Amino acid sequence: MITFDQTTKIYEGGVTAVDGVDFKVEKGHIVVLLGPSGCGKTTLLRMVNRLESITKGRIVIDGQDSMELNEIELRRKIGYVIQSNGLFPNMTIEENVMIVPDMLGWDKDKKRKRFERLMDMIGLSADKYRKRYPYELSGGQQQRIGVIRALAADPPVMLMDEPFGALDPIIREKIQDEFLQIQREVKKTILFVSHDIDEAIKMADKIVLLKGGQVMQYDSPSEMLVRPKNDFVVEFFGKDRALKSLSLHTIRELNEIIGLEQIDDNIPDTKTLNVNQDLRNTLSMLLNQEADQVIVMDDLGDRLGAITIDIVQKYLHYEIKGKTAVGQGG
Repeated sequence: MITFDQTTKIYEGGVTAVDGVDFKVEKGHIVVLLGPSGCGKTTLLRMVNRLESITKGRIVIDGQDSMELNEIELRRKIGYVIQSNGLFPNMTIEENVMIVPDMLGWDKDKKRKRFERLMDMIGLSADKYRKRYPYELSGGQQQRIGVIRALAADPPVMLMDEPFGALDPIIREKIQDEFLQIQREVKKTILFVSHDIDEAIKMADKIVLLKGGQVMQYDSPSEMLVRPKNDFVVEFFGKDRALKSLSLHTIRELNEIIGLEQIDDNIPDTKTLNVNQDLRNTLSMLLNQEADQVIVMDDLGDRLGAITIDIVQKYLHYEIKGKTAVGQGG
């Protein structure tokens, strides 16, 4: 869907921000651009919609060289979400969301239906918020509006530049979950800039890890954690790669592989989690002494069994020694 072919950006003075980048973003996938500050990830993102020019190489979008496309038409076909959400303060929420459909000449009824559909997707009442202004919304609500504005004209491609970075951790995690739920439905091709390793692991189908404008590794999060290609990848993800990998696995997987423990109703400090919860959050709850036992429920509310620290450690040992050999290469 998006192909980077020896894509290079050199600024005046000879500073190379992006250096011969080659990778392909498959249709319907989320690819996260990750790396330290100054590695070229935002520059690379902005080259897709030509907010930054290409010095050498090319970017091909759905079979067409981006430089051969009309600049304005190109940008109308690409949703763009930034950290500050970019909402216009003098426009209502509906007017903000419908900016691109307005430009494309959609009729009033089509715009109304699309607005209502998008607001429903993010759990906000269209009638309640239609005539409100951005300053009347919370930061999290504004960020939701920024996301659906990028989706309004149903673009095949979305660019997201640290879209949730300004939010507090609790709201950020909630919006990440909401966005992934939306993505399961709309299946957009998304290029997503992040500086946060945990966010990249959670959001990405694949990660592009950059250093000095060059690709250090392009792989799925699990491959990058399990089989880092060089010392930089090892150092960037840290010595706790095995623990980070737990965010890629769910309680359901643990249950299928090694099973759950019997529930002890005599343990007072007990929490309840759904079987689809990831194991890293589950382990964090236990390590932080929020609970001595986690009772696992299925989607119907039936109790399946329990999890303690011991069983998570057993599963982690299985992942490291028995299955994936996490930690090879450093």
